Amino acid sequence: MIWVVRAWHAILMGRRPALSVELTRECPLSCPGCYTYQAGHLGGAVGVRDLTDFTGDELVERVMALVGAERPLHVSIVGGEPLVRYRELSRLLPRLSARGIHTQVVTSAVRPIPIEWASIRNLSISVSIDGLQPQHDARRAPATYDRILRHIDGHSGITAHCTVTRQMARRGGDIEAFVSVWSKVPAVRRIWMSLYTPQVGELSDERLEPDDRARVIAELGRLGPAFPKLRMGPELLAAMAAPPDSPDGCIFAKTTFCVSADLATPVTPCQLGGRPDCASCGCMAAAGIAAIGRHRLPGGLRIGRIFDWSLRVGARTRRLREFVQRRHHGRRTADTGQPEEPVNRATSPRTNAAR
Repeated sequence: MIWVVRAWHAILMGRRPALSVELTRECPLSCPGCYTYQAGHLGGAVGVRDLTDFTGDELVERVMALVGAERPLHVSIVGGEPLVRYRELSRLLPRLSARGIHTQVVTSAVRPIPIEWASIRNLSISVSIDGLQPQHDARRAPATYDRILRHIDGHSGITAHCTVTRQMARRGGDIEAFVSVWSKVPAVRRIWMSLYTPQVGELSDERLEPDDRARVIAELGRLGPAFPKLRMGPELLAAMAAPPDSPDGCIFAKTTFCVSADLATPVTPCQLGGRPDCASCGCMAAAGIAAIGRHRLPGGLRIGRIFDWSLRVGARTRRLREFVQRRHHGRRTADTGQPEEPVNRATSPRTNAAR
């Protein structure tokens, strides 16, 4: 609830409380169904691999500049594969923690997760796992089960995250077996399950049919009481069963600024990019925030209604702030007699975040 109050304040001030960063365009995996490298992920002919990304000091300082401009409460670091930049992350994560920002690193655990990260406050690490070992190892090599287990050893707060595809949904017993296997791993604190979210018009082996979705959601509800590490409560599952028809109805999409590997190109309408089929959304993050939005306060008012009202107020606040900034720049130009220095939109996080 404290996070909700802080997020509410940020929204009223015209800011988005969450930031998602595709840290690098590089990844050693070639996973079927990966949205990051799908055509149209960035809304045009340019793809993630066409962008310029950064390394070393430049990457660390550019991310911190973006964080300074956006002032998020929560940062998700995704890829590509973030562990390709593990040296930079080892410097970046403590700085984010020192600012009181909760950070989530989403990884395949293709290389060892530095053990010193286990002591960083406000950090969570989510490891993406595609079902049981035979299927996962085929889809995600070289990030195999054996490698994941070695690379998370010594940690105690790992989230095992699985995106359920149609293939997995139709293999009887796979979901329960997956939850059982990862519940026994000491490094795993919790298990999250998403449903594969297709693009509009997509016809693929990964896409679930409506009856697949209903069956998986019912099974997760049944398994929850038996496996405490499976953090999929009734409210979240209810939200996942009835996703919004468009990004306009998604609190997650409206409160998260997503940016690609050049730290300037926005990923819209949400971190999935492209044209996600919102009516078939199975995103764990979106469902979790939707569940919060459905919660009713004393008196019956839904938190989601408060967020909608706050977003409208925040939009006016942002427009007013931008108007004042333009007036200020105009006066400064008039006083100096010099034209205002042009902004490089390819490198300015503040300019790109405001678009």
